[in-house]
Amino acid sequence: MRTSAPGNSQIGFTLIELMVVVTIIAIGTAGVAFAMRDGAQSQLEKEATRLSALLESARAHSRSTGVPVRWVVVTADTGKNTAAGFRFDGLPPKTLPENWLSTDIAVQGTQSMTLGPEPLIGKQSIVLTNSSLVGRRITVSTDGLRPFVVGADAVGTP
Repeated sequence: MRTSAPGNSQIGFTLIELMVVVTIIAIGTAGVAFAMRDGAQSQLEKEATRLSALLESARAHSRSTGVPVRWVVVTADTGKNTAAGFRFDGLPPKTLPENWLSTDIAVQGTQSMTLGPEPLIGKQSIVLTNSSLVGRRITVSTDGLRPFVVGADAVGTP
């Protein structure tokens, strides 16, 4: 079946067809670029979320056993302001992990906190930073009644 008039043969693509293809490629490239996150920022958020879950686990263990549990930062002697890990005093050894997933994590301010056994523990927060992200920090906090949450102004939010 013929698609063009006699003597009128089309070779190549029209300008509109090329522009549509270039636009589709540009949109796809932009989507991929926005989907890719900064690895260090993502690592910092992952550490904060993990720490929040560990603190809640330790708090629940303390309340169920009636034994006070204290979270303590373990600092490294490398000259950098990074934390080697942390420990949960009052829990049996190896109950919860006691290390960061990244070696660049540092804790600002609070170096320890008591997690129970009382139902109300008081307003507490931990500020985490990543040494490869200057000026970036993330807070893990609780108002003492609600669970630990991750965010810059997390304390007191519903």
